[in-house]
Amino acid sequence: MRTGPSVALGAALHAAVTQLTGRIHEKGAAESRPGAARIGIGGPVGSGKTALIERLIPEFVQRGVSLSIVTNDLVTTEDAERIRRSGLIDPKRVAAVEAGACPHTVIREDPTLNIAAADELEAQFPQTDLILIESGGDNLASTFSLDLVDWWMFVIDVAGGGDIPRKKGPGVIKSDLLVINKVDLAQYVGVDLARMANEATAVRADRPIAMTNCRSGEGVSEVADRIITETLFR
Repeated sequence: MRTGPSVALGAALHAAVTQLTGRIHEKGAAESRPGAARIGIGGPVGSGKTALIERLIPEFVQRGVSLSIVTNDLVTTEDAERIRRSGLIDPKRVAAVEAGACPHTVIREDPTLNIAAADELEAQFPQTDLILIESGGDNLASTFSLDLVDWWMFVIDVAGGGDIPRKKGPGVIKSDLLVINKVDLAQYVGVDLARMANEATAVRADRPIAMTNCRSGEGVSEVADRIITETLFR
């Protein structure tokens, strides 16, 4: 058997081609994987957006969903730091955007900062299934650009008044899911919870609503299930 230079060269060439083919297959598999679904969470200041996220994290963990988070505040990173300190998620998976102006500007008119933050998280954690993007506290007119998110929810709270659904703000009407939070406070603030839910359903033309108490976790599992069903199709 010949074992000269040509044979050695052929073996080396074969090894190089095999290695390159493997890399191409790996790259192709990575590129064929769909990107993470991006979920917007909007609502007024104090409605419970961050508390909802803190309740959703373990729900997603239990379901085997890989999660990253982007928070928005005006001139601080308060909400991001709160989630990082919670111990519920790797702090590196939480990014903060400082809007510096009207909160809905960076989620609707010019979502560049949030898109960049989500892109960076996805590049750092390529196996991420979901990225939650929490807006800064805003009013009932707040909505998300579909250039930024695939699906979004709007959070209101009972203590803000039982008449919120009747005001028909775009956030209430157009969101994929309306979350009515702090249902445990209804009896203390004189809100007829059943009426509030019925009016919300009516103004939303029967699009879904969820009733939650983020202090106890009531209703949060149903929110997680809906997100997974409607965005991850599981």
